[in-house]
Amino acid sequence: MPGPSIVFSFILATLYGAAFHLVSGGDARRLALFLLAAWLGFGLGHSFGEVVGTTFLDIGPLHMLSATVGAWIALVVARLLTRQPDRRSARR
Repeated sequence: MPGPSIVFSFILATLYGAAFHLVSGGDARRLALFLLAAWLGFGLGHSFGEVVGTTFLDIGPLHMLSATVGAWIALVVARLLTRQPDRRSARR
């Protein structure tokens, strides 16, 4: 059975990905991409906080600040890599 910090991390990363999808829009495939990016970025951000040893905004063993920043960076990168070309510039 997963611990409470893992469950809380999964819920937060899922909320980050769903909120980002709500704001940026897209179909179900993009929702899945944003969820995966948020989970991966959250985990990498937490790992970075563990290696660096940050203690600011920690909740138990979870490095919230670095994990949240990692999730949002991963979401922005996923959005930039999957954006559609502008139709006006494609005509030129």
